This record gives sequence, C-alpha cells and structure tokens, in this order.
Amino acid sequence: MCPRCAWQELHRLATSPVPDTWEVWQCTRCLYTWRTTEPARRSSREAYPERFRMTQSDIDAAPEVPTVPPLAGDARTGTESR
Repeated sequence: MCPRCAWQELHRLATSPVPDTWEVWQCTRCLYTWRTTEPARRSSREAYPERFRMTQSDIDAAPEVPTVPPLAGDARTGTESR
C-alpha cells in the first residue's frame, strides 16, 4: 500500500543487486517512490505524516510537476561543465 495515498497498486522500479537488501517501489496513482529501507515515516501508511497524505482530489488538483533540466556538462545534451 502506498504510504502517501493508500493506493494498492504499486510498481517495483528496482531491486538491490545484493539479494534481499532493498527494493524501490512507486505508487501508480500518486507516483510516490520509496526504498524499502526507508524509515517507517516514509514507507508505512500508518506512520506517514498526516499533513503529507494525499487523496484522489488532492492528486487531481495538484499542479504539474516541472521537468528537471539536464546537468551542466551532460554529454547527452552537448553542454559543457564550468
């Protein structure tokens, strides 16, 4: 269950190369992402802070998240570092 919005559908994004060490999960509704080694306040619905919890109406009303610009010096963008 998603700690932030209580949605049941999650997607595993990554697994540690060391067996049974950690996994990274993402909620398919609110896109919250966490590693299984995070403290309970980040990975458990019961411990997640009330003021940061989201409902479907919160998600619907949220502004669009801006894209992160590429890093300076990133070979993929052709920019140079300073």
